[in-house]
Amino acid sequence: MEREDPLERLERQEREKQERKSAGAPKVIMFVLIAVAAALAVALAAVWMSKSKLIGELNEEKEDLTEQIVALQEDYATLSSDYEAINMQLDSSREEIAQLVDRIKNTEATNRAKMRQYEKELGTLRSIMRNYIVQIDSLNDLNHQLTVAAASARREAAESKARNKELTAQVEDLSGQVAAGSVVKARGIRLEAYGSNDRIVDRSTRVARLLVTLSLIENELAPKGPMRVYVRVTDPDGNLLQDGTNASFAFGDGQLPATASREVDYEGSEVEMSIYVNNIPSYVKGVYTVEVYSQNTRLGSAELLLR
Repeated sequence: MEREDPLERLERQEREKQERKSAGAPKVIMFVLIAVAAALAVALAAVWMSKSKLIGELNEEKEDLTEQIVALQEDYATLSSDYEAINMQLDSSREEIAQLVDRIKNTEATNRAKMRQYEKELGTLRSIMRNYIVQIDSLNDLNHQLTVAAASARREAAESKARNKELTAQVEDLSGQVAAGSVVKARGIRLEAYGSNDRIVDRSTRVARLLVTLSLIENELAPKGPMRVYVRVTDPDGNLLQDGTNASFAFGDGQLPATASREVDYEGSEVEMSIYVNNIPSYVKGVYTVEVYSQNTRLGSAELLLR
């Protein structure tokens, strides 16, 4: 057997080594490509799952927003008013909500810019609705107050008319009995409240008695001699105060009860006088009125406000 040359053997071994390397390279490349493909598949799957989750969340947000808008639409449908101007505004807002419902139904959930815009419009419409409710409540309260005030005004007008009619009849009867030139008149009529310390007070809880002061005007034509002056004091509810003396006097065709009275000597000259009102159990807050009379003559009136 022929012996192989050592140099050739080395060259042969080197060639075989190179051939083995050449044969193994495609396998490595193939394995690398397979690994890259697998990684890409995993990445694509993750992206797809993330996108599907995001789309699901956006669809849920759209459904929730749609439900809120529809609920607000139902609230607007139940809102009503007795005022034409507000009803016209309500109709306009209802139309806006109807259009918003249509727009959100026709918009993809993935259009986040539009969804944010619809959320803002929903907030604005809610704020507008709250303003409508406040306006309607305020107008209803005002209407109720005006109705009560109008009824009170009509009642007071009727009562005043009745009182005026009665007083007119009394004055006409009186004027037919007494000559105008001989009637004693008064001026400076005042009604004041005094406490137990004899000081003027204005609080109802501190009043101990009332004092009526006035001056009988000079009149040389008036009858001379004793003259009795009567006062009628009424509380804020129109009730006559009575000090227990049961005083009364002729006026017109009948007798009028008096709160108190006092007799003075009138000789045609001016006379200053005062009349105390005592023995009243208690006083309340409001306006008290005093009317001053002589026999068949009303001399005047005054008022006092107690707090």
